[in-house]
Amino acid sequence: MDMTKKKKTYRKLTQAALIAAMGAFASPAVAKDIRFTLGEYSANTKISFEKAAAAFEKENPDIDIIIEVIPWSNYLQTLTTDISGNNAPDMSVVASIWLAEFSQAGLAEPIENVISPDLKEKFIPGLLQPSVIDGELMGLPIAASARAMMINTDLYNEVRMEPPATWEELEEAARKISALDDKFGFGLPGKEEEVDVYFYYALWSFGGQIFDENGKSAIASPEGIAAAKLYAKLVAEGATQPSPTAYSREDVFNMFKQGKVGAIFTFPMLVPQIKDEAPDLNYAVLPFPVKARQSTMAITDSVMVFKDSDAKAEIRRFMDFIFEHDFRLEFNKADGLLPVIKSVVADPFYQQDQDIKAFANGLAYAQFQPNVERWDEIIDITRSALQKIYLTEQEPEEALSAAAAAIDTLRGM
Repeated sequence: MDMTKKKKTYRKLTQAALIAAMGAFASPAVAKDIRFTLGEYSANTKISFEKAAAAFEKENPDIDIIIEVIPWSNYLQTLTTDISGNNAPDMSVVASIWLAEFSQAGLAEPIENVISPDLKEKFIPGLLQPSVIDGELMGLPIAASARAMMINTDLYNEVRMEPPATWEELEEAARKISALDDKFGFGLPGKEEEVDVYFYYALWSFGGQIFDENGKSAIASPEGIAAAKLYAKLVAEGATQPSPTAYSREDVFNMFKQGKVGAIFTFPMLVPQIKDEAPDLNYAVLPFPVKARQSTMAITDSVMVFKDSDAKAEIRRFMDFIFEHDFRLEFNKADGLLPVIKSVVADPFYQQDQDIKAFANGLAYAQFQPNVERWDEIIDITRSALQKIYLTEQEPEEALSAAAAAIDTLRGM
């Protein structure tokens, strides 16, 4: 190349560099994305968080929040697929019982590495515990619930039965209600999520535990067998809907909304759904029936941050925003959730709404599901055993003993 061409080329490159530099100064910076996935509590979940994201983005124009709401029934599978494909989100609301698995796999960032120092102090201390793995806080509780029994008071009045306080009273009422035309005394889910959870309610009430003091499965204990026999008897007597293994939790809840079921075990998120979808349904929220002791389950879902996220500084600001009092209260009320931060507990809503208060009362004696590795596989084993019992393919002793042995083998016990 001769000198003239070299000079022309140099001038062109210099002009291009200057134009690019001027453009960089003139154009706004590209916003940082935070991809945030959540399980769906109700139709309100997406509305609430998109509203919060829009308000946050208005205050923080350098950050874009991408909200993805996924049904809980296939959420873990979706999340696992994304992780396997190197497409993990930046942050996710997950069931707290998944945190052990994510932490052991090195996927979760200890949450105190991300959040502002004073954020942790906002929380009810006991609700942080399910998010602690091997002594480290791996997430923050973003949703909490305790379980309770809900009865259709019209059906109970029709069969002249008082609300059941014991399992024997529940069984008697369930038989009588099932004798009515197109009515079922007790809604028992036998497929998909929480088949095992219904069993734990009775297991705890009978005085049993999921694991013994040595960490071995205790579902085949005398208390566990008695609990399974109780449900098997209800199925055999026709005191539940026919073929429970064909019905999911949502199927059972929908039948209750339709006025077809006498009693279910449920969470507070069902209350706003009933008020919206079945405003004429007469119901009462009550403690679970008692055998050896009062029992219920408390559940938290946690927001966690993925270790590989490059938006941790931005997440820190967003975390402060979504745990502000006003948003927490609005979201909890809309989705029927219990408080996770101290300031919300004191709100009159939680003192005056008798339905929500009835669920919240269970927190005093509630138990959490164990936070152990491979919990989802343990759920599958337990669910399969219960389904065999409900289908009369195996007796409770045989099904639960085989399941307990499989769980212990899975955990290397």
